[in-house]
Amino acid sequence: MTRDTFRLAQVFTISRGSRTEAKVLTVKVTRDGVTGWGECVPYARYDETLESVEAEIAGLPADVSRAALQELLPAGAARNAVDCALWDLEAKKAGKRVWELAGLPQPGPEITAYTLSLDTPEKMRAQAEKNAFRPLLKVKLGTPDDMPRLEAVRAGAPDATIIVDANEGWTAEVYADLAPHLLRLGVAMVEQPLPAGDDDALIGMERPVPVCADESCHDRASLPALKGKYDIVNIKLDKTGGLTEALLLLEAAKAEGYGIFVGCMVGSSLAMAPAVLLAQGAAFTDLDGPLLLAEDRPAPLLYDAAGVHPSEPALWG
Repeated sequence: MTRDTFRLAQVFTISRGSRTEAKVLTVKVTRDGVTGWGECVPYARYDETLESVEAEIAGLPADVSRAALQELLPAGAARNAVDCALWDLEAKKAGKRVWELAGLPQPGPEITAYTLSLDTPEKMRAQAEKNAFRPLLKVKLGTPDDMPRLEAVRAGAPDATIIVDANEGWTAEVYADLAPHLLRLGVAMVEQPLPAGDDDALIGMERPVPVCADESCHDRASLPALKGKYDIVNIKLDKTGGLTEALLLLEAAKAEGYGIFVGCMVGSSLAMAPAVLLAQGAAFTDLDGPLLLAEDRPAPLLYDAAGVHPSEPALWG
């Protein structure tokens, strides 16, 4: 295990605070001379630190299997890094790609959102104008004074599809007041408008714009509590605890009629690579972590007009 730090291209702010770097944990598993690797981003919102995640991983048996891992560690960042490293290891030892081992169709590029950091309306408009060429923009909000920000982004990027992430920052009253304006401004989705512990207020509330569960949805065990509140679920590897559970959550959520949004923490291309497999055909994809960095891994993911491309074997899988 190694702790790695990647500088951000600019300060990144959400309703819970700001950062200038991404601190990640890189996990390598070597067996029979072959090494697989994975990355996780411990998240304070879920009471995770680099130290706590390292301690969880250090307690695992050296020969742990992916199946056993699901029982030994809970959903979260620690399990994610090990799970993805084991998938990479299996693929390298088999001489196949992870998508083949998982029985998935060959993946292609997916259009990804580009995230606009929370800031003043003037600065958010400038961010929007700079990125107006992108087809999908994700706007970080989550304060009682968000309307001027959203109006500014729409003015700066009149043709882009916009999705909004409140990061649990609104009350039911604020959301109810904003909802009609989200529709008016052409917002395609709103993510986690209310705190996860207070989202029962969404039951029976009008949802003129589809509402996505992020902090309220971690793994398959989360699904029963989402009924009647959400239309879409955000699947993140650092929440599910890896690709193994994420694939199962994907199928279970689809079976229950939820739309799929594949998201990420702010990490490197290594963290995004497994999620690209999940994102195939998703309603929305937000795997822009590397686009927010000033530096990345060797053999990074390719981003172009077609979106984020699947990884090359030199990176992962």
